[in-house]
Amino acid sequence: MSAGTPLRVIVADDQASVREGLVLMLGLLPDIDVVASAANGEEALALVAEHRPDAILLDLHMPVMDGTETTRRLTADHPEVAIVVLTTFADDRSVLDTLRAGARSYLTKDADRLHIAQTLRSAASGLAVLDPQVQATLLAATTPPPAAAAPETVTVPAADREPPDHLTQREAEILTLIARGLTNTEIATTLFLSNNTVKTHINRIFAKTASRDRVAAARYARDHGMG
Repeated sequence: MSAGTPLRVIVADDQASVREGLVLMLGLLPDIDVVASAANGEEALALVAEHRPDAILLDLHMPVMDGTETTRRLTADHPEVAIVVLTTFADDRSVLDTLRAGARSYLTKDADRLHIAQTLRSAASGLAVLDPQVQATLLAATTPPPAAAAPETVTVPAADREPPDHLTQREAEILTLIARGLTNTEIATTLFLSNNTVKTHINRIFAKTASRDRVAAARYARDHGMG
């Protein structure tokens, strides 16, 4: 997709009202072109083969072929198409199965139009985006029990506690992981972010905490009970 070219998207959802609403909602955005819509996984596969979109917005629970199997088939046959799952289900089995099948991003249906559109653009450019509820579910599903012989569980600041110096919750999470000694790549893997996104957050953390480097940032984190 070249700069200035509208993002070509297919919407797949078995509920006609939801599908039509998404098509209308996204179609109002000037930089998104909804080229087709599907009521099930088989239709979605056929339409992707016909239209070659940049991304597909895919419901998880559909008749004929569900979202997980559709994701698996799309990943095998059309790896260039970014798959964004949009569903009411955020249970750990659904999240894990779909991400393992090749979905790039996973949103719940309470996401607003701009969030959905931005996620589609990010996915098409190679970035992964997970709804906060989905991130929490995934981390809970993949965190070993305390008694297991595994690396120490990462603890991040509680969402109801305001981070110091105007740090965002995401920046506070990353700062905590810096203090734990994680590299940028390890932080990206833990929080399901791209390396570039982690670097951007770290630069902001350094600026807000007046830290010259990771050592200073780690010291700041420990001084503020975040390490």
